[in-house]
Amino acid sequence: MKIIVTGGAGFIGSAVCRHLVKDLGHTAINLDKLTYAGNLSTLKEIEDSPNYQFEKVDICDRAALDDVFAKHQPDAVMHLAAESHVDRSITGAADFIQTNIIGTFNLLEVSRAYWLGLRPTDKEAFRFLNVSTDEVYGSLGAEGLFEETTPYDPSSPYSASKASADHLANAWVETYGFPAVISNCSNNYGPYHLPEKLIPLVILNALDGQPLPIYGDGSNVRDWLYVDDHAKALFTILTKGRIGQKYNVGGRNERTNLEVVNRICAVLDEVRPKNNPYADQITYVTDRPGHDARYAIDATKLETELGWKAEENFETGIEKTIKWYLDNEWWWSPLRKHAAERKGELKDK
Repeated sequence: MKIIVTGGAGFIGSAVCRHLVKDLGHTAINLDKLTYAGNLSTLKEIEDSPNYQFEKVDICDRAALDDVFAKHQPDAVMHLAAESHVDRSITGAADFIQTNIIGTFNLLEVSRAYWLGLRPTDKEAFRFLNVSTDEVYGSLGAEGLFEETTPYDPSSPYSASKASADHLANAWVETYGFPAVISNCSNNYGPYHLPEKLIPLVILNALDGQPLPIYGDGSNVRDWLYVDDHAKALFTILTKGRIGQKYNVGGRNERTNLEVVNRICAVLDEVRPKNNPYADQITYVTDRPGHDARYAIDATKLETELGWKAEENFETGIEKTIKWYLDNEWWWSPLRKHAAERKGELKDK
């Protein structure tokens, strides 16, 4: 298969590209604008493969998308390109509206026009996967799980823009008969995660002797999913999922933020010990606005209908993640340096 992967230089998108090329032998055509979240070094393992190609494209550029589809003639689209950082959406929502809503609309329209022009057998086989988040569902109480039938209740500009993209994909199915499927995932973690995200931030701050910041009292709960498990789930949904259906992807690994940080500290105490426990570096910071209390995914539909199951639990996944960051300073050090320089520039303004 030839598969267009939008946002393929991002955290999850690059895992998808590596899985398609290395594990499955398919062709991945990576469309990425290369914003701060896109980094081609995440694809070093496959950059020389004949089954991997890169196109620097903004999904808000309709003409560029038309050219890419005409050039590559894909069999499917996996749409992961998005502005995805909640904190950034709070301070600057415009980019989220533009990319996540307008960009998704453009991609749906280009894909639909391309699909309509395919031969009957190719048209029947074509699929479009819109990759979304559990944050569209809002916040859970102490009990219950997000199911595919859970009403949408987004509470940040980021989650509202992703909910809009989901509604667009669903409308293209209902209105045009377009062969789209939607996935909603829980929090991802693993190798190549941007250093500003919780788990890599804590790992790298701990190693640097810096504070380990936790919002509020650390009681917010997330369901953690190892990124390689997610990549495998997405291909399963693309190839086996029913048109017009939604599939929730979760690792069944609920943890409070404080539990996550403490677990990272405990592993580091074992593999990179120092005089004082890493947990001594934990600090509590003012909670962010609209911080959802709890997310938890019910992946039963995906597991029973399509046969996917997460291979990593949180303990095995976090150990693999920490080891990867310890062994791959070449990747994260330039990003961390750039972030520090950028922070200093903003302070000076």
